[in-house]
Amino acid sequence: MADARPIGLFDSGVGGLTVLREVVRRLPRESTIYLGDNGRAPYGTRPDDEVRRFSVECLDELSRRDVKAIVVACNTTTSVALPDLRRRYDVPIIGVVRPGATAAALATRTRSVGVIATPATIRSHAYFQAIKDENPFVEVYEHATPELVPLVEAGLLHGADVDEAVRRAVAPLLGSRAADGEWVFPLPSDARIDTLLLGCTHYPLLVDPIRAAVGEGVAVIDSASATASVLAELLAVNELGAPADAQPVHLQYTTGDVARFRATAAALFGAEFATVEPVVVPEAA
Repeated sequence: MADARPIGLFDSGVGGLTVLREVVRRLPRESTIYLGDNGRAPYGTRPDDEVRRFSVECLDELSRRDVKAIVVACNTTTSVALPDLRRRYDVPIIGVVRPGATAAALATRTRSVGVIATPATIRSHAYFQAIKDENPFVEVYEHATPELVPLVEAGLLHGADVDEAVRRAVAPLLGSRAADGEWVFPLPSDARIDTLLLGCTHYPLLVDPIRAAVGEGVAVIDSASATASVLAELLAVNELGAPADAQPVHLQYTTGDVARFRATAAALFGAEFATVEPVVVPEAA
């Protein structure tokens, strides 16, 4: 039985567009509604209760638009609020932590994985637990990188300043030494990661400087492709896929700067995704 209703995607800002890109590629017949809470981004430096409240307000907005499934394309919300959200809504809700963790556990050759994410995601240890669930023998080194999301939200994706900020952010996971010769937290001196998991959907927009910073010997993994695969399987199993003759419609909404959001969407997708509309959720007003 086909279902022509759209898929809802939510993120604190523009980062979830990386997940939307993979969903559109994997499921070309599906319509989508994307909501970015750019007006209150970033979420990763906020208290957990605030993240939960903001997320509920945004998912209430998506639910009112009659979506058939929701992808929480925000690692912070997935890490601290996913169980609460699943209890609140009667549509299937997919997060991005578990798919990314599975991909990282499969990618590592030396069983040594680094995770960069927002402070809230790292504080939850959601990726640590999810990777350990996949393979208890993998060593997981988590590191908060709060400076990266504001760069992406500001549209700063390239340039010398961005390269330097990324190098500083990932240095602790590369076993770098501080000026006094001590090894930098959190990586012990005898460890070397061979896989870096981007635990925030904003970070794939910085993938080029991240890859340059970590070097060719480290695989860089993000959760977007894996999440799209999980969504495709969910729709197939529950017979929620769009009709074969469907003409997909893609809508994007933001609580923040429409022009800035539109520029990022157009850079990722082209003119088809350049139509962005403002939306006001209760608290954001």
